[in-house]
Amino acid sequence: MKRLFSALLLSDDTREHLVHALRPFREQHPQGLRWTDPDNWHITLCFYGDQPNDHTDLTEHLAQAAGASGPLRLNLRGAGSFGNRTLWMGVGGEVTPLKALMVDTVIDLDNPPPPQKPHLTVARSRERWLVADLVHALVVYEGPGFLCDELVLMESRMGEGRSAGPRYEVLERIRLG
Repeated sequence: MKRLFSALLLSDDTREHLVHALRPFREQHPQGLRWTDPDNWHITLCFYGDQPNDHTDLTEHLAQAAGASGPLRLNLRGAGSFGNRTLWMGVGGEVTPLKALMVDTVIDLDNPPPPQKPHLTVARSRERWLVADLVHALVVYEGPGFLCDELVLMESRMGEGRSAGPRYEVLERIRLG
C-alpha cells in the first residue's frame, strides 16, 4: 500500500520568492514553529490515503480530470490558519477552475472530503498566538504568478524526510488540458 495524494507543484521562482519572504520570520521564531520543508511545498488537490501499489485506476481518473482542465495561472497571496495552529499561504489567480479541478480529482463521490480552501502549508505550532501574529504579518504577501500545466500523483513517506518529517515522491506527472 502507498499513501497517495494529488497536487500542483510551484515554480522554482515562486518557491524561492516565498523562501525569501519567510526568512525573517523563520529567523525571528527559530523555536515554537515547525516549518515545512520548501522541497515538499505543494498545493494539495485531493488526499487518498492508503492505496494499492498498482495505482493505474487512480492515474486514469486523474488523467480524465486533468484533461477537463486547462493550465492554470496561479500565485501565492495572503495567509491564513487552520485553528491558529497551521499557517498557510493562500492561492490567487484562476481559483475557480482550481476548485473545480480539486472536486474532479475526488475518487469516492459517495463520501467526498470536506471542501478545501486552496492553500500551501508553511508551518505548524502549538502556540496559537504566534500563528495568529504571523497570519497578520503575512496577509499582505503577494508572490509572483506562475503557470501550472500539470498535476502530480505523489506518495507520502512518513518519517523519511528532513528532521523525520514526510518525504514526498512524485509517482506520476499528468498534463492539464
